[in-house]
Amino acid sequence: MAKHPKHAGPPEPRSLDHAPAAGPAARLDPRGKVVVVFAYSVLMALCPGPLVPAVGVALGLALAAWSRLGWRLLLKRTLAVNSFVAFLWLFLPWQLTLGAEAGFGVVYNPDGVRLAGLITLKANAIFLAVVALLGSSHINDIFHALAHLHLPAKLVTLFVLFYRYLHVMRLEYLRLRQAMAMRCFAPGSNLHTYKSYAQLVGVLLVRSIERSERVYQAMLCRGFRGTFWLLDHFVWRPADTVFCVLGFAAIILLGLMQWGGYPWN
Repeated sequence: MAKHPKHAGPPEPRSLDHAPAAGPAARLDPRGKVVVVFAYSVLMALCPGPLVPAVGVALGLALAAWSRLGWRLLLKRTLAVNSFVAFLWLFLPWQLTLGAEAGFGVVYNPDGVRLAGLITLKANAIFLAVVALLGSSHINDIFHALAHLHLPAKLVTLFVLFYRYLHVMRLEYLRLRQAMAMRCFAPGSNLHTYKSYAQLVGVLLVRSIERSERVYQAMLCRGFRGTFWLLDHFVWRPADTVFCVLGFAAIILLGLMQWGGYPWN
């Protein structure tokens, strides 16, 4: 008698804790990468002109190639970031006018176009550097590095718990959506759909609060006093020193390009 094949359940969602890059950047000390990325991001945010951010975008692409992040994954993440930046191009190039003679109207604003372009360059330059360097390390190593850099312990603990239970709430959301699908829920533009999604969000919030209380009580029962003790430590190698020296040299060079009084400024 033939057996009926078992129906495969929904695929298990991929863990959020992964480092897809396998290049040289993955072998560097996360502490050095965090410091270099922070200094680079501050520089890009302070640049008033488009030249240095444009060079930063090219540098970010070079870092992504060096870290072997994978162009398909890089393109996917870049599109996700620029989908938010695209809203700036819908509003900044236009200016509202209100006058006694002309009345209410919308006119083209060249300054808004330049501002939108500058923000786009800065956002992509910072994003590419962050995803190329920090994206090559596991998220727990990044939190570990923040603790070693003496960031406030409560802030690091908040980051750890937020990331950990972001994944848990994602799984809970997928289970609730699957339960709705099993009850033949078909979303549409109607009141029933809006009510169903509102109830979904409400149930997710209630369950997250209940879970947080249970987890906190369990942590207290295990002796938690607000500190995650560091049991493992990083090893600083000569390659990390070379990376930091080259990274800060590039940052200083970009700063001179912006504020050094050269003809291209």
